[in-house]
Amino acid sequence: MKYLLAHDLGTSGNKATLFTMEGELVKSSVNAYATQYKNKNWAEQNPEDFWRAVCITTKDILDGINKKNVAVVSFSGQMMGALCVDQNGTPLRDHIIWADQRAVVENEMLIKTIGENRFYHITGQPLSPTYGLQKLLWIKANEPDIYRNTYKVINAKDYIVFKLTNQFVTEYSDAAGMGLLNINKCEWSDELIEEIGINRGKLPDVYPSIHIAGLVTSEAADETGLAVDTPVVCGGGDGVCASVGAGSVSSGTAYCILGSSSWISIATEKPIFDEQIRTFNWPHIVPNLYVPCGSMQAAGVSYSWLKTQICKMETKEAEEQSLNPYDIITREIEKSPVGAKGLLFLPYLLGERSPRWNPNARGAFIGLSMEHKREDVIRSVLEGITLNLNIILNIFQKHCALDELIVIGGGAKSQTWRKILADVFNINILMPNVLEEATSMGAAIAGGVGVGLFKGFDVIKNFSRINYIDMPEAANHAIYKQLMPIFDNCYYSLVDVYDQLAGI
Repeated sequence: MKYLLAHDLGTSGNKATLFTMEGELVKSSVNAYATQYKNKNWAEQNPEDFWRAVCITTKDILDGINKKNVAVVSFSGQMMGALCVDQNGTPLRDHIIWADQRAVVENEMLIKTIGENRFYHITGQPLSPTYGLQKLLWIKANEPDIYRNTYKVINAKDYIVFKLTNQFVTEYSDAAGMGLLNINKCEWSDELIEEIGINRGKLPDVYPSIHIAGLVTSEAADETGLAVDTPVVCGGGDGVCASVGAGSVSSGTAYCILGSSSWISIATEKPIFDEQIRTFNWPHIVPNLYVPCGSMQAAGVSYSWLKTQICKMETKEAEEQSLNPYDIITREIEKSPVGAKGLLFLPYLLGERSPRWNPNARGAFIGLSMEHKREDVIRSVLEGITLNLNIILNIFQKHCALDELIVIGGGAKSQTWRKILADVFNINILMPNVLEEATSMGAAIAGGVGVGLFKGFDVIKNFSRINYIDMPEAANHAIYKQLMPIFDNCYYSLVDVYDQLAGI
């Protein structure tokens, strides 16, 4: 029997997942690693923790499995980082991850020298401190010795590909997250590289996601337990891999992932360029398709913050009864009416990417009164996240008619949240049988296509099916439709306040 091994290098840890060619999940293994948050908006991780996690989870996965039956190893991974390594692949500093927004000065420089509209139409990406380019420019300005000694700047999964194969490569989606890929040609933009003053040699060669990067070396085999010469396929960024796992592999299909961050994506034949530059575009791992996307920073993160900081009582009760704390939190949400009695939550605990693109944005509860109860505060958090996502969905609906949306990720387990999505979006919400392995599944299928085990990505039909559909209620949608412009106005009314707070 042949197996597909996928590693998903996320923000909280690495998940290794083993699939059969028929789409059966054989086993999975998770190993966590830490993130260092500091200086208000810095976020870094130790890349050696990535490798340790990959080695541990691979050995765990292979326990009882003939390693020679692993046909391919592929990856999904967190995107938009900057990991500087020397010629031997040794990290020169910690990895600056996607959530880091320190490079505000560098981003302002690019706005002045390149211009937002021009940059957007070359790269498909807005100018934001979130991207790898701005982080690399920050390193160049503030850590010149590290920049000078950098042989390649790569992302998390590309680092593991190097550790396995000794090859410095990246693929289209992570190259797009660097902010220097010509989105229309899927190649590095020499125009931007020259004008910005980046050393072209510091960028790895870029290939399609299904490219075989190399074979597992004997040294890597000893550390991971893999067989020598196992093929390693590049894979893709977590967002585009999730597109495959969600079933968005043909033009016009859309999905939403409810994870630490959350995004809405749609598969299209061409990039979608929003006139206000609120959304962005990835090359799909499916050849000749794109993934227009809008990604907010703090979706599941806001829900987790709610659990940790506000719902301590529910968390304690869950521990005492050996229950999932989110199940108890959900009971509280259902006590509150639709709209949470006019209480709004702005989910900007980590600044914001799409649709705001404001690193200074902060979270807020607006509309609190004496009549509000604990359950209203809790409900407002899920509603605020969803109202924010609705702005993204509306952008895409101007270009593509959508009457349904596939939803995956840990948050999709909550029928209460799915119902809020259906009522806010006013479309059917489809829940597949695979929610948290969708990203790994997409990476595994990319590996299978890369080594010729599958003819194409429509094989996802063998891996995933729709289990449940949540439909909107007109009366509930009417309430959210009334709240939506108020939610938008709350953000814009606080923009100056956010900027003032950023200086404190």
